[in-house]
Amino acid sequence: MWNTVFGVTKEGKKAHRYILVNNKGMSVELSDFGALVLSIYVLDKYGRKRDVVLGYDNLMDYYEQNTGFGAYIGRNANRIAGAEVTIEDIKYLLDKNDNQNNLHSGFNRSHHKLYSVRNGKTDACEFVEMERYSPNMEQGFPGNLEQKIRYTLTDKNEFIIDYEMLSDMTTVVNPTNHSYFNLDGHNSGTILKHYMEIYSGQMLELGNDMIPTGEIIDISDTPFDFRKSKQIGKDIDADNSQIKIAGGYDHNYIFPNDRKTRKVAKLYGADSGIRMDVYSDLCGLQVYTGNYLNGQIGKDGAIYNKRSGVCFETQFYPNSCNNPEFPSCILPAYKIFKSRTVYQFFA
Repeated sequence: MWNTVFGVTKEGKKAHRYILVNNKGMSVELSDFGALVLSIYVLDKYGRKRDVVLGYDNLMDYYEQNTGFGAYIGRNANRIAGAEVTIEDIKYLLDKNDNQNNLHSGFNRSHHKLYSVRNGKTDACEFVEMERYSPNMEQGFPGNLEQKIRYTLTDKNEFIIDYEMLSDMTTVVNPTNHSYFNLDGHNSGTILKHYMEIYSGQMLELGNDMIPTGEIIDISDTPFDFRKSKQIGKDIDADNSQIKIAGGYDHNYIFPNDRKTRKVAKLYGADSGIRMDVYSDLCGLQVYTGNYLNGQIGKDGAIYNKRSGVCFETQFYPNSCNNPEFPSCILPAYKIFKSRTVYQFFA
């Protein structure tokens, strides 16, 4: 593991790039700015390295973006209806940054903060741990929150993200990572020809405001059924009300709420021969196909048009803090929250 200076923040502090390397030719580049995932290099079927996540070359570009490339999202991922939450009979008002709702915790973004870093090696695995103290009422949420995000690269080509959170008040905790994957390479165009599998037969129905209605949809014989491998582009523009609401796929698939780690999805790029398996111990998986990308200029001058990447955001259900029928993302005071996401690569 080694690091270089990535840039200077708006506050004049140096941010760094950290590089994890394994013995299979895979490497992961991270930054203490935003706990960002900057690049993931994987060997393809020809033995050539491909960077399989979208991103920017310069730190300042990450300030301007609202796409969330590579971002650690905290305290809460996804949407909160009405931009408010009631915890222990106290109503907390949040930023309205998605019409009347709160998206990814509002304007004061966790991926625009600087994190302290601890790095090391365990069992031949390199890791970088990002840590930040989020003060009471930051982003509108109660509690002083200790946030730890550990990134590990193993010799099995597993990129592991471990979250650990602790608050001194009962609060909302629902972190995720917002990396956009393109297994043919970040600069290779759309992901419409990628093959995808999602190992769930149910998803949450969305209202017109992208907030779950509370209804659960059986996805059999719908464009959302990926239990058998199919190309992402096959049904992405189907005549379907849920497709039309989101402009493609931007929906939360349902998994058992037993906190057991399981394979939840698989992605395959035919040009590169790279496959990625996704594992999670959470009950929700937001699959987002980059429907709102619109020509952002990324790494090496790449142009990221609509659907140039796909996100697999492991999380609790959207708006779960306000729906008592959903598994809860409310973390009691002084109780430690832990969760693990794994992206494993093959070629």
